Amino acid sequence: MKDLKSCKILVTPTSYGQNEPRLRHELEAQVGEVVYNTTGRPLASTEVRAMLSGCDGYIAGLDAIDRNALETADRLEVIARYGVGIDNLDLEAAREMDIVVTITPGANSVSVAELTIGLILALARRIPEAVSATRRGEWLKLSGLSLEGKTVGLLGIGGIGKQVVRRLGGFDCRILAYDPYPDKIFAHQYKVELLPQDEVLNQADFVSLHLPLLPETRHLVNTTFLQKMKPGAFLINTSRGELIDEAALVYTIKHKQLRGAALDVFSPEPPSADNPLLRLPEVIVTPHYASHTDGATNAMGWIAFHDCLAVLRGEAPKYPISYSL
Repeated sequence: MKDLKSCKILVTPTSYGQNEPRLRHELEAQVGEVVYNTTGRPLASTEVRAMLSGCDGYIAGLDAIDRNALETADRLEVIARYGVGIDNLDLEAAREMDIVVTITPGANSVSVAELTIGLILALARRIPEAVSATRRGEWLKLSGLSLEGKTVGLLGIGGIGKQVVRRLGGFDCRILAYDPYPDKIFAHQYKVELLPQDEVLNQADFVSLHLPLLPETRHLVNTTFLQKMKPGAFLINTSRGELIDEAALVYTIKHKQLRGAALDVFSPEPPSADNPLLRLPEVIVTPHYASHTDGATNAMGWIAFHDCLAVLRGEAPKYPISYSL
């Protein structure tokens, strides 16, 4: 157990305290020193490495936290990671150094679900196209799709997927889902039809991805996957960019097998200016901002704050991750 007044904390999420100033005030009042990320973006491994020396705690955003970055962490006891993604964090190196890693499950579920619904509606009603044309002085008679009577398929009904289901309830659409470990009670309560993945792909007018990035899900959306989707369907990804083989998606859209896609995530991020997905009018693109709301950032900030200080006090954090993941 450490005296918090002797502790130095590195805070890298640029949204930390942005909507809730008390987060910064409380942290600065309780510990000896707080160092903030002033770049306005997630840090590269070399930048993390340069800042970790002498730090006891680390409230981390989407930084690259690899073994090289951790080599200078001579005092570090805890990494309190915003969100639940740990694919950019070397858990083995953290384990070897006895660093506790925590996450913020559920904090951004509602915000990501809300953007997912927004992207589905934007695709269905061709909202970006309508806005652009109207600004150009055109008065187009665009025809869109109604969600009523359509089929929405979700791959993954964990925390975010469930929030999407709850919000789809008022649209009078059919909801299908595939999950390797489904919550059958929830599915029954919200009239979600649990089906094998291929059947979801074959029947859904909209397929939305809500899966973690694992070795078995990397490039899950490949040529074979896309060929199984219903012709003319839409794909939505607010999960991880690495789930999609981007070249395969470009080919499928160019050849009109899919009607379009909406992507909040890419691999790598940010995407290069010549990424062909950015030039396809059938693709709606946003800058990985699904969780960038006041509600989500406040919730992530407080969870990370409490777990970081708990570890430094010698207490058990609420949301530690298992190194067996």
